This record gives sequence, C-alpha cells and structure tokens, in this order.
Amino acid sequence: MIVSPNEHYIALDSSSRSINDTVNGTHHFTIRGYSLAKGMGPGKYVSSDTFNIGGYDWAIYFYPDGKNPEDSSTYVSVFIALASEGTDVRALFELALLDQSGKGKHKVHSHFDRALESGPYTLKYRGSMWGYKRFFRRAALETSDYLKDNCLSMHCTVGVVRTRVEGPKMYSVHVPPSDMGQSLKHLLDAELGCDVVFQVGKESFKAHKIVLAARSPVFKAQFFGLVGNPNSGKVELKDVEPSIFKALLHFIYSDELPDFTEIDDSTPASSTIMTQHLLAAADQFGLDRLKLLCEAKLCEEFSTDTVATTLSLAEQHHCTQLKPICLKFAAANLGVVMKSEGFKHLEESCPSLLLELLETVALVDEKPNLVSGKKRSISSIFALDLAADGVAESVNPSGRRVRRRT
Repeated sequence: MIVSPNEHYIALDSSSRSINDTVNGTHHFTIRGYSLAKGMGPGKYVSSDTFNIGGYDWAIYFYPDGKNPEDSSTYVSVFIALASEGTDVRALFELALLDQSGKGKHKVHSHFDRALESGPYTLKYRGSMWGYKRFFRRAALETSDYLKDNCLSMHCTVGVVRTRVEGPKMYSVHVPPSDMGQSLKHLLDAELGCDVVFQVGKESFKAHKIVLAARSPVFKAQFFGLVGNPNSGKVELKDVEPSIFKALLHFIYSDELPDFTEIDDSTPASSTIMTQHLLAAADQFGLDRLKLLCEAKLCEEFSTDTVATTLSLAEQHHCTQLKPICLKFAAANLGVVMKSEGFKHLEESCPSLLLELLETVALVDEKPNLVSGKKRSISSIFALDLAADGVAESVNPSGRRVRRRT
C-alpha cells in the first residue's frame, strides 16, 4: 500500500495495565500427641493433609526432631511444601504457631506485612518447600504456652502470585447483587399476604402457598396437585420440630442457611444436631439445595463424637457426597469413634454400614503418601529453606546452593 504524504491519519490512543496480586488461603494444622511424634529422627516429618490455594496443592511438614542431623534434635523444623505439579510457582508465605494460653502471643513469620527485597519466593517443582530449619528450640517449645495438652496448633497462609492484563472499559454500569431473597424474607417476617398457617407443636407459622410450591415439590403437590387442596388454610405438622421448620422456612424464602444462634441458643454441638435434623427435613420436603448445604456444613463440623451419627443420617437420606467423607474420617479415627454414643446407634440402626466401614479402613491402610506421590530423595524434595538467621537457601537438583537475604 502506497501512502501519500498529503494524507492525514488520526492516531488512536490506547492503554492497558498489568495487575499483580495474590490469591490467599489459610490452613489450620493441629498436631495432637506431640510427644509421640518425637524420636522419629532428623529429616522425618509429620504432614498435614493437602489443601488447595491458588490452583495448587500444598502441605505443611513438621519435623519434631529437626530437618538437619547436625542440629542433634535441638530444634523443630516447619516447612510449607508444593504438593502438586507446578513449575516456577511464585508465592508469599506466613507461618503462625498459636499461643494456646489465650494471651494472643503467637509466633508469626510472615511475608505479607513487609516488602521482600527480591520479591516473592519461586518454587521450582513439586516437592519444593519454604520454611525454617530452626523454627523453634525444642526444649523452649515444650515449656511454652504453644504446647498445651500435648497439642500444637498452627496457621499456614499461602498467597499465590498471579498476573493479569486488563484493557480499558469504555463504559460500565454498576449492578447491585440480587436482593430477591431479602425481599421474600421480608414478606415472611412481616406476614404480608400470608394464606396458610402451619401448626408445628405448640407454635404456628404463617407462609405463602405459592412461594412454598415454587420451592418445594412436596408443597406444590400438597397445595396444587391433583389430590392437593388449594383452599386449605391450616396445616398441622407432627414429624418436625418448630425450630427446624422455622429454619426450613428461612431457607425457602432466602435461599440461605439460617444462623442457628438466631433461631435457638445454639452451641457448636447443638448446631450440629440442628443441621442433622434440618437435613432430614430438607429430604422430606424435596429441598435438594438445602440438603447439600446441610451436607457441606456437617462435613465442616463433624468430629469423632458426631461422625457416626452423621454417617447413619447420610445413609438414611442418600447423601452421596457426605457418606464417603464420613466413612473416610471414621476409618482414620476408628478407635476413638467406636467409643462414641453415635457408634452404638450406628450399630443398631445401620448394621450394613459396618462392613463398608471395614472396607474403608482397609483402603486407608493401603493408601500411599498423597503428598509424595512417588519416591524422591531428600535433595530432590528440598528447594528452599529459610534459616534462623533470616537467610534463605535454594538447592537445585545439581546440588548448587544459592543464598539470598530476606
């Protein structure tokens, strides 16, 4: 194309920006029976479960006898390891050993509250790690407030660095999030236009048939089905507690789990019980999303005292996601779980589950180390240490050592 010098062209300005930020997440790791972990030998560690942050799996390694043999078990070591495939993963880290006296004097090592001279750390490959070889002198740790009832507790925060490019947005209109749930909930709370009353025990609840029918196939059939009665103004329910039905209505109108403390003076233990009853009610009235929300909440809350009861519930109400999680947790803690009251109930109500539990125990015993994946030498899994004097070391597979000041 030949351009005449007399022709004029309009130069268009353009712009873009590179944005660097972090995807942050925290994992809580508790070590019970700390004294039993001692004596493993230098270089041997207790591992947390893997956790995912920023699209990568991570794990915490705690070395009760230290990582280096030359320290003669004088120090404990703590490291955060990249436990999934990845190359040149850049991240910030924070390790916090929790003060269990209630004074809040936690031992914290963090990259988030200061600028790093050389930028974030780069983990080269799976098994690369960052941490402290001399995290704490062991004798001092064992007489400190960090150790209570033979238990240590720590928080690990990982911030995975991500970079993205954004171009200019020529026009934009802010759209607020939907408040439909709040609006419907207001109708329920204010009892505006209610056309049905539920008698639950000694309490009564007003509601709207059309809303109930839209949310629950059971209510739809009851009020507008072939055998339903759309003119019925009062319904008596005998197989659900008032507090559970109130929580059920809260979800139907707001599409959210209720705060059980607002419904009843709930403790963590009673919250679990209410969630179990709410799951049963959700299954009864065909509220699949509420059922899944209850499964997720129970998954977060169950303990060795409650997992057997939750497992029985999952079996009775066909909770396909919750049941295998309960089986794995119970199998991993079988000795303690078998002493619980819930296990006695499980034996009586669902004896067939005992065989599945034994099969899961066998699978847990045969399961290989999830973090290691395959055998690697100590030198191959060590990529980055942060020594007690604040100097980080990076060792590559060829053995070349690079030191950097933090």
